[in-house]
Amino acid sequence: MALPIQIVLLRQLAGYLGVPLFLADPKGDLLFYNEPAETIVGLRFEETGAMPAQTWTSIFTPIDEQGQPIPPEHLPMIIALTTQRPAAKRFYIHGMNGVRRHVQSTAIPIVGLQGELLGAASLLWEVEECA
Repeated sequence: MALPIQIVLLRQLAGYLGVPLFLADPKGDLLFYNEPAETIVGLRFEETGAMPAQTWTSIFTPIDEQGQPIPPEHLPMIIALTTQRPAAKRFYIHGMNGVRRHVQSTAIPIVGLQGELLGAASLLWEVEECA
């Protein structure tokens, strides 16, 4: 099945952004992440390709600031998809290279002209640790 043009255009835009961007379909499957996101993921997109939601929501072992695992349904991308509202959260993840990172994520739903959910985009960036 072909991707909606809005998703194709957003993926194209992601290539020009200087901040990490993740793009998911309405089921939560990861469709793409851009080059700046590769640092957080620990591998290039060409090495991982698209990932089902159950894979990416667990592979990074997201944990909250108290060290507790974060269930997939509490991650900003999944919240944006299920509620069709923006969501944000600060948490820790482990990249596929084993590096632990403190990140802030803000996710937004992508909605078509007829109100249909097309997917979601999430911007992530590393949080500066205070010394």
